[in-house]
Amino acid sequence: MDIDDFSLDPSITHLNHGSFGAVPHQVRERQDELRREVELNPDVFFATVLDRIAKARNEVAAFLGCEPDGMAFVSNVTEGVAVALNSVPLAPGDEILIGDHVYGAVEIAVRRGAERAGAQVVKLALPGREDGEWSGEQAAEAFLGAVTPRTKVAVFDHVTSATARLLPVARLVEGFRALGVVTIVDGAHAPGMLEVDLGELGADFWTGNLHKWAFAPRPSGVLAVAPAWRERVEPLIASFYQGDGFPRSVEFQGTRDYTAWLAAPYGPRLLGDLGAHAVRARNAALVARGQEIVAEVTGLAPWRADPELSMRILRLPGGMGETHARAEALSAEIFRRTGCRAAVRAWPGTGLLRLSAQVYNREEDYERLATGLRAMFA
Repeated sequence: MDIDDFSLDPSITHLNHGSFGAVPHQVRERQDELRREVELNPDVFFATVLDRIAKARNEVAAFLGCEPDGMAFVSNVTEGVAVALNSVPLAPGDEILIGDHVYGAVEIAVRRGAERAGAQVVKLALPGREDGEWSGEQAAEAFLGAVTPRTKVAVFDHVTSATARLLPVARLVEGFRALGVVTIVDGAHAPGMLEVDLGELGADFWTGNLHKWAFAPRPSGVLAVAPAWRERVEPLIASFYQGDGFPRSVEFQGTRDYTAWLAAPYGPRLLGDLGAHAVRARNAALVARGQEIVAEVTGLAPWRADPELSMRILRLPGGMGETHARAEALSAEIFRRTGCRAAVRAWPGTGLLRLSAQVYNREEDYERLATGLRAMFA
């Protein structure tokens, strides 16, 4: 596949797949058909949509190694985390543990949930903050070592968003379970980028996006819930099917647009047709080479990387992009001056440049970015 298989503007170099994904033509066309179907006969569509959602859910659940009744569609991970937090009883004085690599919107959801219950948020600083030089075992030891008798919930990433690092999720789920701590895993980047087996993982709550690396339309995500919690799930919005329980109580919200969810299975199907293992290996190798190219041409320092991921990080010069507003402004300036879209994420003291690789990218994309950045930094 190449860029002609997507609706992406070919005059732009797209190196930020990790933020919003890109929908292949054949998946988008299926969603377009569904939208036409809704408008041709809304009565029939909404009368039958629950069964169709269940069928789509079953296929996505198989893709993720999850029981069909143990998973619900959600719009995105932020919603999934919020539903999970809404379902876990907290009391004043309880603690929710997060790490300092947490995604910004997830941290906001955690702090809101804690505030409602009178609980406290404990934010853990992982080692290697300056250069990302920490191992999975170091991260696990730091997280598990931060547990106190008041720790009730731990919220942590499968793949960190701003810093593109793979956390040892199986080790963390097992360790927190032994300590009696409820686990909520932000798996935003995992579906499609990694091979996921949620049944084997066994987290209390795991939520991921299908529209990033699994070729699904936006917005489409999932929330997987362990058996012990399914009867206690509390949706954010009251549903007509509240009495049916999870997953229907989470999924059905009247006349919302369900077409992204119904078309979602076509993304993993396409990934399978292409050869999921080959796509992952190709993307990981390409972004590794892209990181090398940008580092060699610009002198930016590459961060430690996990070889199976399709994203890589370089540290920007001191003082560049160190706040959210400045990071967004710098990303816009890079686009204006180079024609490349790459993610810039705020980090203490400076910003981080995050590169992605997907099937439509080529080595020359990173060469174009590197040449443009060298001229900017000069």
